[in-house]
Amino acid sequence: MAALITLPGLGVGTLWDNSETAYGEVAREILLTRDWVVMHLNGVPYFVQPPLYFWLAAGFALIAGPTAFALRLPAALATIALGAFTGYAVARQAGTRVGVYAAVILSTSLMQAVIGRLAIMDALLDLAVAMTIFWWFRGLQSGGGRYIVFGWIAAGAGFLAKGLVAPVVAMLVIVPFYLWNRRAETMPRLSARAWIAGIVAFLAIVLPWPLALVAHFHLFPLEKLIGEYTVGRYTGIIENQSGPVWYYVPVIILGFFPWIAFLPMAIVYGVRQLQTPQDPQLARLVRLSFSWIAIPFLFFSFAETKLPNYVALELPALALVTALYFESVARKGGSRSAIVSAATVPVTIGALAFAIWLFTRNNQLTAEIARAVPPLAGMAAAIFAGSLLTALLLARSATARLAPYALAVSALIAVDLIAVRVLPHAEAFKPIPRLAAIIERDRLPGDVVAIQRVSGGNSLLFYTRPVVRALAAPDDADPQADGVDPRGFICGAPRAWVIVPAETSAYDPAYGRNRRVVAVDRKAALLLYSGPHCR
Repeated sequence: MAALITLPGLGVGTLWDNSETAYGEVAREILLTRDWVVMHLNGVPYFVQPPLYFWLAAGFALIAGPTAFALRLPAALATIALGAFTGYAVARQAGTRVGVYAAVILSTSLMQAVIGRLAIMDALLDLAVAMTIFWWFRGLQSGGGRYIVFGWIAAGAGFLAKGLVAPVVAMLVIVPFYLWNRRAETMPRLSARAWIAGIVAFLAIVLPWPLALVAHFHLFPLEKLIGEYTVGRYTGIIENQSGPVWYYVPVIILGFFPWIAFLPMAIVYGVRQLQTPQDPQLARLVRLSFSWIAIPFLFFSFAETKLPNYVALELPALALVTALYFESVARKGGSRSAIVSAATVPVTIGALAFAIWLFTRNNQLTAEIARAVPPLAGMAAAIFAGSLLTALLLARSATARLAPYALAVSALIAVDLIAVRVLPHAEAFKPIPRLAAIIERDRLPGDVVAIQRVSGGNSLLFYTRPVVRALAAPDDADPQADGVDPRGFICGAPRAWVIVPAETSAYDPAYGRNRRVVAVDRKAALLLYSGPHCR
C-alpha cells in the first residue's frame, strides 16, 4: 500500500520551490564539488541541515541523474519502510491483523503520502523516530538489551537526518510512557550495560561528520546547525514560519484524513481500555500511542517556529490507536459508532464536490485550472465511494474486518489521481524552470545569472548551475538592503541573464548596456544584458 500510494507519478513535474529545490541543489552540489563532507548551496558551505538525505539523494542522482524522481526517491523509500516497520512492530505486539491495519492506515494518511513524495528529509526523520520508539518500547517490555542498542542506532540515523530533534522526541515519548506504564505493571529491569552500549553506538554514528566539520571550520557549523537551526527554531521564529498554539490542530485533522473520522472513537476506545484493563498488552500499547500522540503535539505546539510536517512523526501513533479500534470493531462484528464515523467522510467529500462544482460554474477558470477539475472530481468520487462502502461493510458482522481496506483503497486511488492527473497541470504555474532552460540553452562562458524581485531563486539555481545572485531593487538606495547591487552585477560581466517581474521588464534600467527581453512567462520576464560596458 505504501509503495502504491507513493511511487506512481513520483517524478512527475519539476521540483517545488522552495524546500525541494534547495535540498535538491545541495545534493546536486555534492556531485559538482565532489565533497561529501561539507554540504554546499549556491557554492557556499551549507550548515542548516545534517547530511543523510543529501548523501542518499546524491547517490541516486549519481545513478539516474539529478531528476525529480531521483531526489524524491529517498523520501519515498523511507515512507515505504516506515509503513513496513510499523506494521511489523505492531503485529509482533497485537497480532497480524492489527499490524496490517496499522500499516495500511499509516500509509494511506494524506500527510504520510505527501511527505513521501517530496524531496525533503522529514520522511527519513519520521522513520528513524518510529524505529527508535518501537525498539525502546520492545526493550522496556521484554528486558532485551539489544533492542535498546537498536533504538540508539536508529536515533543516530535520525540525528544525521535532521539533528537533535530525533533523539529528543523519542525520549519525550518513551520516558513518559515508562513512568506511566510502571505505575500499572511491573517492568523488567534493564542493565546499565545496554544503555551504555547504545549511547556508544549513537556517538559512533553521530560524531564523525560533525568532527570533520569542526576540523574544517572550528565550531561555526555546530553553532549554525544546533544553536541557530535547532534550538533557535524552538525558541525563535525562523524564516517567518510562525503560528498560534493551536496551529497543529487543523494540521492533524487534514494530515490524518480520511482516518480522522475514526480517531475520536479510537481515543474513546483507548481510554476505556485504560479504565478497565483486561489485556495488559493492549493497555500497554494504548499508553504508548497516547504518549506518542500527546507529548510531541504539545512540544511542537509551544515551539516558536511551526511547519505542518513537524508533527508527521506522530502519525504511526495515530495509526496504532486507530488500528486497535478497528480490531475491536472487527471482533464485535461491527459498531454503530464506526458506521457513523464512516458516514461523515462521504458527507464531507460530498460538500467538497458541491463546492468545486459551484466554484467552476460561477468563475471563469483558466484553461490550466479547468483541466484539473475532472481529476479532482474523480478523486472526490473515489473517497466518497470508498467511505460509503466502508460504512456498508461495518454494518455487517461478516464483513466488518474488511472495512479499513475499502477506505484505504479509495485513498490510494485519490492520491494517485492527484499525482498522475492533477499535479502535471501545476507546471503551467512554474515559469522559473522554463526560463532557466532558455538560459542553459543560450548561455556562454562568462555569463552570469540573477533573479530580482521574483520568487523562485532556489528553482533558478537548481535548473541552471551555481552561482545565482539575488539582486536588490534597481531604485534601492540603501547600501544595507538585502540583495546584490544590480548595477555592479550587470556591469561586471560580459553578459547578464536576469529574471524580473514581467510588469517592470520594459522599464528596468539598462545602465548603458543593451537590454533585451528574451522571454516572458506568466508574471516573470527574462532579460539579457549585453553589448557595451556601462557608462
